[in-house]
Amino acid sequence: MVGGNAIRGTRVGAGPTGESERGESAPRRRISYWCANGHEAQPSFAMEAEIPEEWDCPRCGLPGGQDEQNPPAAPRTEPYKTHLAYVKERRSDADGEAILAEALERLRQRREI
Repeated sequence: MVGGNAIRGTRVGAGPTGESERGESAPRRRISYWCANGHEAQPSFAMEAEIPEEWDCPRCGLPGGQDEQNPPAAPRTEPYKTHLAYVKERRSDADGEAILAEALERLRQRREI
């Protein structure tokens, strides 16, 4: 039986491949970056591209630098703070007591009416 699906055996986006079809690729250079865990990443950059100072490690996510002996330090992550912790940073205990006393006084006045 002849016929059926004409695109059987192909994939979306399939087409002729090779340098002659895509054009010449830009000349590239590979730069090594090392993270604090000792992992090496070697991304490639175009020859005329500006090389970044740091590159995130694809294995652990830490920043990596070009100096293998002195990689950048891991960023310090701040612990999660609750709303109460932020309030305590802005207000002292005396301020809290004064605000509470004021609120209670207003509540008592409303109840008397």
